[in-house]
Amino acid sequence: MKRILSDFAYGEGPNAACYWGPTALGPRETPKAQGENRTQVAIVGGGFTGLSAALHLAQAGVSVRVLEAETPGWGASARNGGFCCLGGTALPGSMIRKRHGEDGLHHWRATEIAAIDTVRGLLSAHQIEAETHSEGETILAHSAHAMRALRKEQAQIEGEYGFQTTLLEKADLPAHGMNGRYHGALTMPHGFGLNPRLYVDGLARAALKSGAKIHAHSAVLSVKREGQGYRLATAAARIRADKVIFATNGYSSEDVPDWMRGRFLPLQSNVIVTRPLTDQEIADGWHSTQMAYTHQTLLHYFRLMPNGQFLFGMRGGLLSGPRSFANLQKRIRKQFERAFPFWKHVETPYSWNGALAFSHKLSPFVGPIPEMPGAFAGFAYHGNGVAMGTHAGAILAKLAMGRDPGPHYPAMMQTEPKRFPLGAHRRMLMLPAYIAAAISGQ
Repeated sequence: MKRILSDFAYGEGPNAACYWGPTALGPRETPKAQGENRTQVAIVGGGFTGLSAALHLAQAGVSVRVLEAETPGWGASARNGGFCCLGGTALPGSMIRKRHGEDGLHHWRATEIAAIDTVRGLLSAHQIEAETHSEGETILAHSAHAMRALRKEQAQIEGEYGFQTTLLEKADLPAHGMNGRYHGALTMPHGFGLNPRLYVDGLARAALKSGAKIHAHSAVLSVKREGQGYRLATAAARIRADKVIFATNGYSSEDVPDWMRGRFLPLQSNVIVTRPLTDQEIADGWHSTQMAYTHQTLLHYFRLMPNGQFLFGMRGGLLSGPRSFANLQKRIRKQFERAFPFWKHVETPYSWNGALAFSHKLSPFVGPIPEMPGAFAGFAYHGNGVAMGTHAGAILAKLAMGRDPGPHYPAMMQTEPKRFPLGAHRRMLMLPAYIAAAISGQ
């Protein structure tokens, strides 16, 4: 496999102090792939997208094998902030409208809501207890300028999504438990927080129970066309499959398959979690149950979890070695203290990061790979993979079965993404934007 991040990024280092902890699935349930195997559909990647696809395929009676390089959920799926929310694109509504028209914009916005409902439906149907909380999601204005922008955007958001929002001015925030250096907020009624580790484990258990086979420590090294299907090779196994789904997102390689080369841009997201806060510390600080994020390019995202620990995340970081990781840990701690000065004394023993993925078109790709008959891919959720990645998996399962993908499969998902320039160095394309955002405070 050819990957563009450092070896450190694919090792245990960035995940060693992750709050969500190790997988609950034992090795007997996810054995390493060995020998010669045959399946109708092979899925490369065992995160939200791959496991959702596997579950939906297995429930339909299709034989399916998931091939995961590490363990189910090892990538971003079990090291994110646990925001099941609207999103999936980095495009503003005006650009979506320009590319896909008014109907295309509303189709995409409806799909964002549907993706949340997909997760909610799976949690209910498979009785997955994932520590859910929050009634929707709140955007916080980190500056007076951002608050002016939120006021203007309220009508636009309501018009595009078709729901009502709640605007809070700066003086209103303390009464809603939203203490901190913020200038106002806008709450949207869709979305909820969850424990992504419990959710991804629940998806894996449901897929196994439905008949899917999941192989951990089975990195796919090559995929070759063979007859009307494909032959996949791992270090210890050969798998023949009629169809293949690639679901590796930010942990994709440049050559499995070759079509992926240059079509994804892996970026890092960093998270810390506090020790359990005392009742007094919570009362003196942020005590809203809302999950929230800030109105800025290098956004912060955070939530008070049901157990009284506080999760704080931050976008950013172009390098991925040990020194860069240590610097990011210092930076996120500094940002945490700046946002919540009343908790400067509170320890944050958990700190980790993971790779999300952007596409050149700044929206997800979910669909057939043009040059590979019977092969499909789903990736580039732009930091909102809990909902959109799960929904993509459900769509990919239907496409692999030759079925109608349903009403929530907008054109925005179907357009093949172009390749980024600069090859393996393409993450440097983000450097000017990161510098500008840092300078402006955005």
